[in-house]
Amino acid sequence: MNKVYYFTASWCSPCKTFGPLVEQSGIPYQKVDIDNDTELAAKFGVRTVPSLVRVNDLGQEIGSRIVGVQPVDKIKKWYNG
Repeated sequence: MNKVYYFTASWCSPCKTFGPLVEQSGIPYQKVDIDNDTELAAKFGVRTVPSLVRVNDLGQEIGSRIVGVQPVDKIKKWYNG
């Protein structure tokens, strides 16, 4: 099953808006603070937060990613697409 990483940071103002939207979308995700897990953020080349990255069972990124605040319907479409 695919995994979604939600890359965020405690100092990120847009993340405070996006977090509740990700939660409302109902998609399963793992929250990753880029300051606490620099290795995972570096592995996926995350330079901007908030970001959603989908990975397969092998830990490889698949499809596109969401960067920046997006509405709930776009998050769901991205996840299901």
